[in-house]
Amino acid sequence: MNIIRYQPPSSSLRPFARFSSATDEMGRLLVFPFFGRPSRVAPAGWVPPFDLHEDSDKLTVRAELPGLKKDQIQITLQEGVLTIAGERKQESDVQQNDHVRRERVFGKFERIVTLPFPVNEASINAAYEDGVLTLTLPKAEEAKPRQIAIH
Repeated sequence: MNIIRYQPPSSSLRPFARFSSATDEMGRLLVFPFFGRPSRVAPAGWVPPFDLHEDSDKLTVRAELPGLKKDQIQITLQEGVLTIAGERKQESDVQQNDHVRRERVFGKFERIVTLPFPVNEASINAAYEDGVLTLTLPKAEEAKPRQIAIH
């Protein structure tokens, strides 16, 4: 039995949608050999997926960090640059040579985002639940749009 990755039907409205899956496949082939067991060379670190959402009052950042505890995540904000860093450690009960297939990545990560506007640093909120880090960064008053009255 072969496991085949699901490919949704292509849409004529998105003619370049297949390029993203092609780049994913190229990345996979560079990490794993064409035949046999996975390569023993693991990628240096990993990159957690991010979602950024801006509304009129705030910027919300969601990062998937499965398998980490709160104390393994460092969040810094300095001069308009948000940095989320940490390290996912490999389980110590499994030997390096015992893997039949290895797709999970371990190691250090760092995501850096330059914020598009000043934020109210005193009101930043961070929550971590079910492997998802949610940061709420309220806009500073000078970054919010103002209504100007005509006299």
